[in-house]
Amino acid sequence: MATFSWIKLDEGGLKIKNFLAERGVSHRMFSIIKRGGGRLLLDGRPTKTVDEIKQGQKITVIMPNEESNEILPFSDLPIDVLFEDDNFLVVNKPAGVTSVPGKADRETTMVNRVKGYLRSTGAVDLVPHVVTRLDRFTSGVALLAKHRFAHGLLDKALKTHSVDKRYYAIVDGILEDDYGMIDAPIGRMDDDFIRREVRDDGKDSQTEYWVVKRFANQTLVRVQLLTGRTHQIRVHFKYIGHPLVGDEIYGGPLDRGADRQMLHAYWISWFDPFAQIERQFEAPVPADMIAVMDGFVPDVK
Repeated sequence: MATFSWIKLDEGGLKIKNFLAERGVSHRMFSIIKRGGGRLLLDGRPTKTVDEIKQGQKITVIMPNEESNEILPFSDLPIDVLFEDDNFLVVNKPAGVTSVPGKADRETTMVNRVKGYLRSTGAVDLVPHVVTRLDRFTSGVALLAKHRFAHGLLDKALKTHSVDKRYYAIVDGILEDDYGMIDAPIGRMDDDFIRREVRDDGKDSQTEYWVVKRFANQTLVRVQLLTGRTHQIRVHFKYIGHPLVGDEIYGGPLDRGADRQMLHAYWISWFDPFAQIERQFEAPVPADMIAVMDGFVPDVK
C-alpha cells in the first residue's frame, strides 16, 4: 500500500473533500480511491470526505499498489532519467522511440522501458502513467507518473494546460515576424487516422512562437503550446506555409540532412501536488538538430 499525506497549515475548518480538491484530487480520483480499495485517514483514524479537517491535522490517502500485467511487457533498454522521486519520473526521450505501445511497437516503447526501469529499482507500483506524450520522432523531455494517484492529481493541470511544455522547432523558410500566435482549429483529415489539418469543424488550437535564429532557408523557433492537439505544432506551421524541416507527413523539406521532423521538447514545468512546489526540467538539444543548423546550439531556457 502507498500512503500520501498533507497537513492543514492555515486556520479554520474545511471539508476533507474540498481540502483534497485544492491539492488536485478530482471527482474521478475520489471514485478510484473508493472503487480501488483506497482509504482516507484523519490523524491516523478512518474518515470520510464530508468530515472536516482543522489546522494542524493530517489527512492521509492510502492506495493499493498497482501490480504488473502481461499485457505490457518489461523492456531493459536504457532510458535517460532527468529526475525521479516517489511520484514522478522525467525522462529525455530520444527520437525514434514511441511513447506508448501500439501497432508499430508493443515491446520497446518508452513505457515498456520505464516499466523495466521501475522493476530494476525495486518499485512496487509497476504501471507507468504517461502525463506528457511525444510523437515517435519528436525528442525531448517527457513526464510520467509512477502511480495512478500521481497521474490523477495532474488531471486538472493537464485540462487547464498548466503543465507548461516548450519546444524548439526548425521550420522551412524565413519567418518575418519575431513573434507570432497561430490560432486555427485542428481536426482529423477525412479518411485518415493519423494526419490532422486545420479545418473549420476542428478543435480550438493555439500555438505561440518566438524566432530564435534565421538561417539562409530555415528558421529556428521556440514554441509554447496553449492547447494540446495531436501533431499541433507540425500542423500549425504547415498551415502558415512553414512546415517543419524533415517532416515527411506534413510536407517539410527532406534535403537538409534531417531524417525526422526537427522538433524537440526542451523544457517542462508543473506544480508538484505532493511537494507543493513548482518543478521544471530541461533536455539538451540533440545532435541531429544541431547538425541541421550547422553547429548552432540554442540556449535551453
